[in-house]
Amino acid sequence: MKEPKSIRAAYTGTFDPITNGHADVIRRAAGMFSELIVAVASNSSKKSIFDHDERVELAKLVLADVDNVTVMPADGLVVDFARRNDVRVLVRGVRGVGDYEYEKQMAVMNRHLAPEIDTILLSPSPEYAHISSTLVREIAFLDGRITGLVPSVVADRLHAKTGN
Repeated sequence: MKEPKSIRAAYTGTFDPITNGHADVIRRAAGMFSELIVAVASNSSKKSIFDHDERVELAKLVLADVDNVTVMPADGLVVDFARRNDVRVLVRGVRGVGDYEYEKQMAVMNRHLAPEIDTILLSPSPEYAHISSTLVREIAFLDGRITGLVPSVVADRLHAKTGN
């Protein structure tokens, strides 16, 4: 019998904040690959509630129980990060048609830049398909209920940041 191939994958994002939808996709992807890197991107064009170090720390806390997941900071082009870390597959989450169109375009461009790296698109489980970091931040700032949208450690930090 042939041994399964060892494949390192990466799931990249800003994770501001990391949501239950992100965690769902990450945990499911971790079951598909020998190693999954969660690459927390710095993005100066987005107004973040958490700084880069806080986002890395929160992702590590949320995913500490997943043995084959490593959380790392990332900057620059995703394909350059992938090459530096021997990543063969990029994992992206898609909630709906809008995400799909954007992620498809990014996958094709990444393939143009790095033909040796593949991209797979995963939908979150139905109970998480409506969650986005943008909506979670807005709800938190308006003192809305974020229970079930983010892990409890993230909810606590959001409440501390927003004063709600």
